[in-house]
Amino acid sequence: MPAAACQIRILFCAPLNLGPGKIRLLEAIREAGSIAGAARALHISYRRAWLMADALNKVFPQPLIDTAAGGVRGGGARLSERGEAVLRCYRQMETKAAQAVSSEVEAMLALAR
Repeated sequence: MPAAACQIRILFCAPLNLGPGKIRLLEAIREAGSIAGAARALHISYRRAWLMADALNKVFPQPLIDTAAGGVRGGGARLSERGEAVLRCYRQMETKAAQAVSSEVEAMLALAR
């Protein structure tokens, strides 16, 4: 991990706020294939993960996370095309922001030493 990292929190009109926590949840769902698995990977409760996923799905015009109920074959979750696009867009903004403030981050690190 670098000495300093840039994080972005997008504060749209309430209730749509998008920051590192929800983005990590989307990535964890993509990796785990379920909300429960994502919750375990992030060391958060299933309820918290489900509430975050539900909030994301409610504030976007189309769901970011597609879910399947459990049963004999088990349930699961995956990112929709829109979810993948939101994730990609956020990470691109994060990269651009980090590049834009890199000299200021270095100056801040120098002041902290």
